[in-house]
Amino acid sequence: MNYMHKYNFWFFLIFLTGLLSFSLGIYLLINDLCYFMDWEVMSLNSVSVIMTFLFDWMSLIFMGCVLFISSMVIYYSGSYMENDLYMTRFLYLVLMFILSMLLLIISPNLISILLGWDGLGLVSYCLVIYFQNYKSYNAGMLTVLTNRIGDVAILISIAWFINFGSWSYIYYLYYNLNWSYWILLLMILAAFTKSAQIPFSAWLPAAMAAPTPVSALVHSSTLVTAGVYLLIRFSDFILGYNVSLFLLISVLTMFMSGLGANFEYDLKKIIALSTLSQLGLMMSSLFMGFPILAYFHLLSHAFFKALLFLCAGLMIHCLGDSQDIRHMGNVINFMPFTCSCFCISNLSLCGMPFMSGFYSKDMILESLSLNYFNLFIYLIYFISVGLTACYSFRLIYYCVSGASGLFSFQGLFEDMQMLLSMVFLTLMAIICGSLLSWLILPFPSLYVFPIECKLLTVLLLLLGGWLGYETSCLSSGEVLCGHLFTFSIIFMGNMWFMPNFSTYMVYSKMLVLSNSYAKFMDSGWGEYMVSNSLPFFSNYISSFMVKYQFNGIKIFLLSFIFIGLMLMFM
Repeated sequence: MNYMHKYNFWFFLIFLTGLLSFSLGIYLLINDLCYFMDWEVMSLNSVSVIMTFLFDWMSLIFMGCVLFISSMVIYYSGSYMENDLYMTRFLYLVLMFILSMLLLIISPNLISILLGWDGLGLVSYCLVIYFQNYKSYNAGMLTVLTNRIGDVAILISIAWFINFGSWSYIYYLYYNLNWSYWILLLMILAAFTKSAQIPFSAWLPAAMAAPTPVSALVHSSTLVTAGVYLLIRFSDFILGYNVSLFLLISVLTMFMSGLGANFEYDLKKIIALSTLSQLGLMMSSLFMGFPILAYFHLLSHAFFKALLFLCAGLMIHCLGDSQDIRHMGNVINFMPFTCSCFCISNLSLCGMPFMSGFYSKDMILESLSLNYFNLFIYLIYFISVGLTACYSFRLIYYCVSGASGLFSFQGLFEDMQMLLSMVFLTLMAIICGSLLSWLILPFPSLYVFPIECKLLTVLLLLLGGWLGYETSCLSSGEVLCGHLFTFSIIFMGNMWFMPNFSTYMVYSKMLVLSNSYAKFMDSGWGEYMVSNSLPFFSNYISSFMVKYQFNGIKIFLLSFIFIGLMLMFM
């Protein structure tokens, strides 16, 4: 019972802090205020170590959303993890994770950003390997090593920022020097690794080995959104350059993950790939020049994605920890409230009109249509939106309706504590989009289009829903398609073979190379000539010194004769 008190205490504390942060963010937004706090930790001659915090509407509203979702996840975890032996350890890991994210959000300084960034990477590794088995260890290693690339990029950019004279990037967003392009590349590399864009996408589905409440937190508002948030902060700097290549990569990420989710049968991996798709949407809208819209979608996406994971977690919990959607079906008769929340979050993800996802997604698509982007980007963007609807409706048909799955005996129940944590998130998944659009956007936007362009999003949504129904039917057509197009199905279902490239395709050759280096350098001429030459010379000299020490009189007489002869000849 002591554990439950801890979970409830932290739930209340984090929820109240989030409410305070969100209210303060709205106050700063309305009054157009910004608080910049400098704390000088140490000063030595001309070098100052300064801790800086930036409190503006963007950081405080995002912080409020992160804390709201975190409080619900902690309250949910109190019931979800009640049979776990190490509940307290789990709670403290989640709290450290939240603290790292908050440090990253309010830092305008690259050093303190690195502290939060590294904290996220380290604690996410501890959480991914929480269930201690080989699959979790492999997933954790892939996660942490991919994220290390981004950490190195930030470290190098810290070194570049010495040229400016300060690590507070916020002062230098409008500087355009001849070497600034390197900082741009490093920042985008760091953001791409953390937000799992191509070619670093493989770790995101692998990180599903973590407990489901952690997945809800990681995939909604913390770890994967850190890269997007960093680029939103750097948007004034980035948009001074040509970023069309990065736009292409982010759009392809969105398309690739949408395709992969339609061929996946693991419930958590489907939701993870939908997160990847939405991250591609945010990144691409940012590279198009709409950072505020990317931020808007970041917030609205956080609530319905957290809800989606919590519903999935309760379903998995009730189905004996089976994550295969083919084992589910007809769940709505046993878990009506959970299935209602699941459908609401899925419809919000699709961009169903007047749900929270609609406001941000539709505005991004209309802004794309209004600007001069080529036909390829336009087509891939709208096809990706259709694929989102397709896998969402496929998920609804598989899990909620239809015939029962393969499990004969299922202990289906709805836990009240888990349901209460979903209520708030369901409310936000419905009203959050309209609420934030009124708050964040400075004036109402009216886009005038021909009727076919205006209704294209809704038409693709309906088309995707129909296609999702067709793919959910395990009919002879699907079997035939699988037999006829085996390679293409495997290619699309395996994220274009990216997990293979990221794992054994990398280390299989590296092991052979390092083995040959070890044989040549450590066991060959390199070791003998380079490494051993100085110790060998020292041993040679010391052997003479030993002779001097042990043969005192003889050596002295010989040296006396030798010196005497030299003096005579001189």
